[in-house]
Parts: sequence; structure tokens; C-alpha cells
Amino acid sequence: MLESQDYQCPYCGEVAQALLDLSGGDQQYIEDCPVCCRPIEFALQTDGESWSLQVRREDD
Repeated sequence: MLESQDYQCPYCGEVAQALLDLSGGDQQYIEDCPVCCRPIEFALQTDGESWSLQVRREDD
């Protein structure tokens, strides 16, 4: 199951959209900001239906 979620880049502040795969369970991964290209750490917590997404700087 795929969901989309807007997030704010913790470096440049621009809003972007993440595509989340809820079928994979809890996940942590790094993607570059599509605007400033800095690495953002994503932490997805899900039970397959409800979910929460946290984003933070890689150096935090």
C-alpha cells in the first residue's frame, strides 16, 4: 500500500513529497532533498494502516 506525505526539508525548508510503502513495516532510510540535495533521514513507523513519518537532518 502506497501513501504520499508532504514534508519540510530540515535543511532548506522547502516542502517536498515522499512516497511511502506501508507494506514494508517500520523503516529508516535516507533520501536526498529534491531541492538542495542534502541527505534527509526518514523514519517511518506503521502497522500497515496507520503511520507516522519523521524527517531529520542526517547530522542530528
